[in-house]
Amino acid sequence: MPPDFSLLQIVVVGLLFVWTGFVRTGLGFGGAALGLPLLLFVDNQPLLWLPIIGSHLLFFSGLTLRTRLANVDWRYLRRSARFIIPPAIIGVLGLVSLPTLWLNVFIYSVTLFYGFMWFLNRSIESRQDWVDKALLVLGGYIAGTSLTGAPLMVAVYMRNVARDQLRNTLFVLWFILVAIKMSTFVALGVDLHLITALALLPVAAIGHVLGLRAHDAILRNDQHFKRAIGAGLVVVSGLGLWNLVS
Repeated sequence: MPPDFSLLQIVVVGLLFVWTGFVRTGLGFGGAALGLPLLLFVDNQPLLWLPIIGSHLLFFSGLTLRTRLANVDWRYLRRSARFIIPPAIIGVLGLVSLPTLWLNVFIYSVTLFYGFMWFLNRSIESRQDWVDKALLVLGGYIAGTSLTGAPLMVAVYMRNVARDQLRNTLFVLWFILVAIKMSTFVALGVDLHLITALALLPVAAIGHVLGLRAHDAILRNDQHFKRAIGAGLVVVSGLGLWNLVS
């Protein structure tokens, strides 16, 4: 944690990492998409939070998958990866080179879009192969830039992967994408903030366990959960954009 953080900021960050852990396992995706916009209110540097979120995702997805790799749709994962990974790499390069203001506007704008979609009970749907490919490419780029491209890729995976294999297959995809991002960070000399990530691991673990226990209940009430979260995302992203332009 940066040394100039107050006690209140440290407590807020801890609670937000409980939240990201809960969302990640409760929904099977969206930990960064629902956590990063809030974290940017504490410190507006994406390169502070993304390596920490990435480290946690690698740890917890690996932990979750250690006994579930047999229940992964490897065939579709390989087929879709060729549309996801190249734009994801381009997105990572943009993350480390674009101005912070641009990145924050991008992150809040993407999150605002998700928030409106969920609040209005609209879903991102794909019914044709060319739309699948477009969503995978766009989702890969956004994931590379900010780890918030999951909802776009999930829309495609839901149509092509069996329900009982969906969460495990997505966890493998997140693991691959974050491994690429973290490797690029290392190659470019970006600080991974590993000590901070390690210090936040126990609080993120609380959210991880709560999310595992709530997963089935969330799926049974998926529309109500997403609508409530969507309203929150609209407010948070709107305030974030207002702060950036005011």
